[in-house]
Amino acid sequence: MKDLVVLVADKNMHYALRGALARPDAMGIRSVAPEFRTHIGRDGGMRTTGVELLARERNRFAHALLVFDLEGSGAAEEQTAEELERVLDEQLHALWGPHAKAVVIAPELDIWLWGADNSLRDCLQWPLDGTIRAWLQSKGFVFDAQGKPERPKEALEAMVRVHRLPRSSALYEKITGRISLRRCSDPAFCRLRDALQRWFPAAAVSPSARRRS
Repeated sequence: MKDLVVLVADKNMHYALRGALARPDAMGIRSVAPEFRTHIGRDGGMRTTGVELLARERNRFAHALLVFDLEGSGAAEEQTAEELERVLDEQLHALWGPHAKAVVIAPELDIWLWGADNSLRDCLQWPLDGTIRAWLQSKGFVFDAQGKPERPKEALEAMVRVHRLPRSSALYEKITGRISLRRCSDPAFCRLRDALQRWFPAAAVSPSARRRS
């Protein structure tokens, strides 16, 4: 049986997660070999039929993730990401038990890309003086207490336009391949990381092995 199937809403999410899962040490897990599936119905389809699609994979995979954005999913306006996750987790549990997890990102995946300015500067080959966040604030973008832009997708789009980079899926993978994953405090990312650490714990390293390394 294979390790993990990951059902995602789009190619950007696929590449972002692929970049993160290629760094097991940074995620605090053992190495895994995920297989990705992309829902043709994007976030809305994930919310309504994602559990059903993953049910078809139960005999082939030990674990499953259902990952999509709250924004664009068609969820009720008053429903939070955590509330929607709980509903989907209950549905997944009926077939997968504790071996599957829904992860709903609020507001959207791009919030995960906002690590330290230095990492973003390197990934984007940022051509301007000063910090990225200071430049965005000068353009009217508002940041929360954790230094995340309230409109993360639009902020990234503004940045890549500076030197005409495409906001490509490869860029998402490049960023998640370099930013600090251990320090990421986004609630949805923490829930994802916690699930992966339960399923795929990192191998314990003995003191003698540490001394030899």
